[in-house]
Amino acid sequence: MYRRFLNDSDYLSLLTPEALSQITRNDTGRFTQAEEAAEMSIVEYLSENYEVVQELNRGKYIAEYDRRITFPVGAHIYFEDKIYEVTQSISGYKVPSLVEYWEEHLDMNLDVDAINNYSQFGTYYKGNIVKYNETFYICLQYNGYKFNNIRIPLVNGWLEAHYFDWEPVEYNLWDVVSYEGIFYTLIRLDNFDNNITPLESENWGAIADYDSSYNQYELNGHEYVVYEGKVFYPELDVNSDMPKVGVSLSLHDPRNYNLKKHMLRLAVYELTKLIAPINVSVVRLRDYEDSMKWLNDAAKLRLNPQIPRRLAEDKKPVMDWQLATFQTSYDPYKNPWLT
Repeated sequence: MYRRFLNDSDYLSLLTPEALSQITRNDTGRFTQAEEAAEMSIVEYLSENYEVVQELNRGKYIAEYDRRITFPVGAHIYFEDKIYEVTQSISGYKVPSLVEYWEEHLDMNLDVDAINNYSQFGTYYKGNIVKYNETFYICLQYNGYKFNNIRIPLVNGWLEAHYFDWEPVEYNLWDVVSYEGIFYTLIRLDNFDNNITPLESENWGAIADYDSSYNQYELNGHEYVVYEGKVFYPELDVNSDMPKVGVSLSLHDPRNYNLKKHMLRLAVYELTKLIAPINVSVVRLRDYEDSMKWLNDAAKLRLNPQIPRRLAEDKKPVMDWQLATFQTSYDPYKNPWLT
């Protein structure tokens, strides 16, 4: 699936909402078509001398805020249709677990360079090995984003509670019992009669099923939930943090301004062509020609596109033979013939 560098809001800097709706005919697939074509032109011109793919990926991998995900400081996310930088870590919610999903992998014969870092957006199968916090882990059970079951290595948050089948015996406050397939906990001792079943007694409270949409679980030893036939209580804060602009989020767009500007112009031109290929407006055509000229000049090192240069094995910028012939320095900005 194609990951977009631009977003719908970017187009509103060039087009009105009405014009954008008319051009796309409310078909969001047209954005993908246009941006793919624009990206092909950009990569074709700039990939030889610049880390343009890496710069494009900075925009393509900005994730939508998701309560399942823990976002570290420095990450960028879409929140309420705007791009923010995470300034304080935002924790995702934690689901109880009946099994271990990861264990530390101690095999010293690993090809370290072939091991990928763990990602919460990844999908993992039994036997997969990942690197997390400089430690290697092997996957024991299927988990990951596509399974809607994100399990960070060795991060759980819940402890399993012991329970008894109900019998007419003495119980302590917050003891857990099972009666006719339902779990109960003793919530008060006033006028407690241990001969009355939990179903009939007001001293017992039924334990609710775990609900990932509920975000107010308290950190105590009797905040019980039922998950897949077992009872759990929180060991640490298991709720997701709520993003707050100015506290944990700061408005910031990490995308390269030049790439964003010219890719937008090219994409709008491509969108216009999809609707009326022989009736493209003069403004759109001029923007397209200006951007193509910019790409051509950047490819020939006639201007500085503010994109990191590609490095060869000798750690010097990659050059084609024509440019290398005339250069006096591998720093393109120290060569007078470029100015």
